[in-house]
Amino acid sequence: MNPYILALLLFGLLLGTSITATSSHWLLAWMGLEINTLAIIPLMAQNHHPRAIEATTKYFLTQATAAATLLFASVTNAWLTGQWDIALMTHPVPTTMIILALALKLGLAPLHTWLPEVLQGLNLTTGLILSTWQKLAPFILLLQIPTPHQELLIILGLSSTLVGGWGGLNQTQLRKILAYSSIAHLGWMLLIMQFAPSLTLLALITYLLMTTATFLTLKNNNATNINTLATSWTKAPILTTITPLLLLSLGGLPPMTGFMPKWLILQELTKQQLPMTAVIAALTALLSLYFYLRLCYAMTLTMSPNSLAGTSLWRLPSLQSSFLLSTSALAATLLLPLTPAITALMNL
Repeated sequence: MNPYILALLLFGLLLGTSITATSSHWLLAWMGLEINTLAIIPLMAQNHHPRAIEATTKYFLTQATAAATLLFASVTNAWLTGQWDIALMTHPVPTTMIILALALKLGLAPLHTWLPEVLQGLNLTTGLILSTWQKLAPFILLLQIPTPHQELLIILGLSSTLVGGWGGLNQTQLRKILAYSSIAHLGWMLLIMQFAPSLTLLALITYLLMTTATFLTLKNNNATNINTLATSWTKAPILTTITPLLLLSLGGLPPMTGFMPKWLILQELTKQQLPMTAVIAALTALLSLYFYLRLCYAMTLTMSPNSLAGTSLWRLPSLQSSFLLSTSALAATLLLPLTPAITALMNL
């Protein structure tokens, strides 16, 4: 892609997210979401391949549906209450419609079916943008909406953690596994959103760090399915040593960073007199942990049947910058001892 066009599209992504994040009017927020969607579509379709075109079409139709629902709900709220302000949503019907529209944009269960299929049709770089940056604008809007009924967010959160764990069990494609991982992590954030918004932001930041490190690792190894992980040791031994730690961090095991938000979320749910919700969320995390362990097993304890690729260094050294990968990998594995400082900083 022409670098000037690429710079323009990335500026459009930044502009759309910034407009949505800084607006207090529903019309401006909707405009920011539309700019965001239109900016990423050429990036998704840059590979002229039927799967990429199919994924782009599915993404466009899904986002257009969610944006139309959001605009209709905000107009309905203005008609019923005379208010366009995001923080002054008082009527339960348009509020529920907007929450469901944003859940569709984020890919939360049961409105998740488009996300694995779309992510499977993209390259790893665009998939990284879709899994991280594209979640920010709808999530910021969800944080600002006053929720009249806490049951809706808890149901969406629990169903997302369950589907995110259950759906990834029988997958062999890494991009689909990461899509279900994204659904599960967003479910954890939704569970705690109405009780501790700062804790939701902490979970979002750690999710962004872990997902960025995982996508960049797979991109460095040019891995798209589980079988190709078996040859990663001959390509990048040090990176292959670190990758299981990243995957276990995504699963939420101590002493990695991913344990911190899940631990604090379970603690907060217990404080809010929701012990059953905490138990169900903890049990659904075991489902996600299973397919992360499958990836660790394929990467560390199996060898490729191709003896040449499995025994000798056959690839030229990579010329791409490793700064973002190394920084995100270190943050995704080593931040747990700093939990007291981080919680004090975020007033948790």
